[in-house]
Amino acid sequence: MISVIVPIYNVEEYLRYAMESLVNQTYKDFEVILVDDGSTDNSGQLCDQYASEYDWVSAYHKVNGGLSDARNYGVIKAKGDWIVFLDPDDYFEPCALE
Repeated sequence: MISVIVPIYNVEEYLRYAMESLVNQTYKDFEVILVDDGSTDNSGQLCDQYASEYDWVSAYHKVNGGLSDARNYGVIKAKGDWIVFLDPDDYFEPCALE
């Protein structure tokens, strides 16, 4: 299994594109870990919405500690044999996890 860690901080405008790229992956044995790093917009609520919609998505919320701290938090929560990071303002091509 692959763990995809997405650090989240005030990206409600972009998160949809990153998540769509994960929903459309051709390889399906992966989990998504959304780490809300103290967002002040609606990003945290979007994380919760995705986690309730997809059983392979988990949402975590923490006090703001910066990008590296959010990624490290996600690594601690990861269950996969492989770890990949996806920034929330980016996306994966459909076969990226293959």
